[in-house]
Amino acid sequence: MVKRKKNPKRITKQDTGAILLFGKENYKWMLIGLVVIIIGFVLMAGGGSKDPQVFNPAIFSFRRIRLAPFLVLVGFAIEIYAVLKAPGSKK
Repeated sequence: MVKRKKNPKRITKQDTGAILLFGKENYKWMLIGLVVIIIGFVLMAGGGSKDPQVFNPAIFSFRRIRLAPFLVLVGFAIEIYAVLKAPGSKK
């Protein structure tokens, strides 16, 4: 039976350093993109009718058919930009 000595030096968070995958600017753009996507989905919601036999033309409004999907696509474009942007770049 081999006895192993415990390593007295503990590895702490300070020793390893917190390495983030993206920079602060990238996370800011990701948050902006997420907010734009959420706004798009909120604008898309609603317009239904309580009675399934009654047609409600409000589901075909400009807000639900054009504006909301456009905002969702813009939000995804912002997310792609945030992921592809080099961390620490000024542009």
